[in-house]
Amino acid sequence: MVHLKDLADYADQISQCVRCGACQAHCPVYRETLGEGSVARGKIALAASVLAGEIGLEPRLTEELSLCLLCGSCVAKCPNRVETDGIVAALRRRVTDEQGLSTVGRGVAALTGSKPLLRGLVRGAGLLAPLVFKHIPTTSGLRLRFAPAVLRERTLPPIPARNLFDRVPEHSMAAAGRPTIGLFAGCAITYLYPQVGEGLARLLTSFGYGLFLPRSQGCCGMPALSSGNGALLTELAEANLAAFAEGGAETIVTACASCGGALTGHYADLGEDGRGLADRILDIHQFLDREGLIARIAELPGQAERIRVTYHDPCHLRTRGITREPRALLRALPQVDLVEMDEAASCCGLGGTFAATQAELSRRIGDRKAAAIAASGAELVATGCPGCVLQLQDSIDRAGLRVRAVHTLDLVDQALYGGHA
Repeated sequence: MVHLKDLADYADQISQCVRCGACQAHCPVYRETLGEGSVARGKIALAASVLAGEIGLEPRLTEELSLCLLCGSCVAKCPNRVETDGIVAALRRRVTDEQGLSTVGRGVAALTGSKPLLRGLVRGAGLLAPLVFKHIPTTSGLRLRFAPAVLRERTLPPIPARNLFDRVPEHSMAAAGRPTIGLFAGCAITYLYPQVGEGLARLLTSFGYGLFLPRSQGCCGMPALSSGNGALLTELAEANLAAFAEGGAETIVTACASCGGALTGHYADLGEDGRGLADRILDIHQFLDREGLIARIAELPGQAERIRVTYHDPCHLRTRGITREPRALLRALPQVDLVEMDEAASCCGLGGTFAATQAELSRRIGDRKAAAIAASGAELVATGCPGCVLQLQDSIDRAGLRVRAVHTLDLVDQALYGGHA
């Protein structure tokens, strides 16, 4: 049974904040606003005041709470490891419980709570995009285009006619001695970038692994978490727990950093069942490293025509310590020359529903990243999160750069099977 933490459950965590200000140097929103309410210690002070009954859930509090990407950078750098992202999420749920969902929250609920609706809207958007849409924002990487008007200037890749579940079977058999691996797809890979999931499936099966891609899986719940919708988060978590309860997959991989962050972080707070699922999750870069597959890829003969590639650290990989493995994979690829850019570890600015609720701030954070990409001289920027791919390409296009954002698995597929990166 899933149990969401209430704000009161974080009382001890809140008391551990010593107001040292270490969070300031690592908060992407604070870098843009320089406001105390933007940074972790300011939000923790607000949480303490709410718990003490000193302030209510007034509009100013709601606005301060919206100034958070839930990226976890402050948590990773906090000397006391205060779980600011969990505290902010609990505060947002309290606001929602008392005041109802925001407009963005209602859109998130409608989409992530209904796979048929999401499939239909994405398919329809693909047909109408040349005429009506410049881009379809989506939740968790899939915010609908007809959301806030400020989002209508963003760009989106062409919507594929066939989603991931149309391309990859639910089950494939393992070779002798190889295990079956579960695949948690996530919304963005399923509907916007199915070639990434298809490449992942091809990679695993070519090395002899069985594959389990349950059709009953859904959104990881990160958009629901971000919008304060505890009821939907519970519903999605319970559905995903049930989806992977069978299938014989002891290990579940994901190629979406945001999904991995939700499944390993927030699900671990949802009781014994949630912790059980969290313990089975590996990011695909971790899996390839653990299984020795990066070393095998490195044995491929080098290619004469090489691509200059830089790497962007997704927040939900970086804060989990997954920084070495993606770079090792890129260095192993025969067609890639990896160059490091400045601020590779800085946030891209997407942040779940943040790009919808704080569009201007999201763009400003993205502009910083685009400047760093330009300075690197790279032809491609690779990353391990489809949401980051979406945001990076939008920032790149706005800056007028001749650079493309790709998933690291696109480059793997190109090297091993001749796919297009």
